[in-house]
Amino acid sequence: MYFISCYLRRGIVYIPTMGKISKGHYSGDEPVAVVPVSNTDGLRRALRETIARGNPPAPDLPRDQIPPPSIPKYASVKDWNTFARGTQTWDIDEREGVTKISGYQKRSRGGWVPDPAQTVTMPPGSTVDDAINRMIAVLQAQSRGANMKSAEQSHSEN
Repeated sequence: MYFISCYLRRGIVYIPTMGKISKGHYSGDEPVAVVPVSNTDGLRRALRETIARGNPPAPDLPRDQIPPPSIPKYASVKDWNTFARGTQTWDIDEREGVTKISGYQKRSRGGWVPDPAQTVTMPPGSTVDDAINRMIAVLQAQSRGANMKSAEQSHSEN
């Protein structure tokens, strides 16, 4: 089982280590991989390393004690809201042998919600490398202004 998040902002992909707070809840923590979306080998390496780290336990703190996210400093912005503007996000979630890549859309009140049009369930028997290759195709297609469907088509042609 693993769960990772990828954030695409201005041609750069940010991949934090997702600490597991409680059942179904995660927190983006250090270390954070920062890779240009055009660097296919770098993305592959960063995704493999992040998945290999797994989801270490993270403290379940009261809301008023939660530290600010670490990702904005890697983008050289002052806070999460600034980072989130213009950012697109996806998760890779593997549970009980089923791997899903889910894209998110912005909510009007802030934050993101799952976008069913950007959700792909990997075929049975898919490997971690299959999920990584699909995630890279999605990130690179989105960076070029394409959508997840075109990434899916290009992946199936390979």
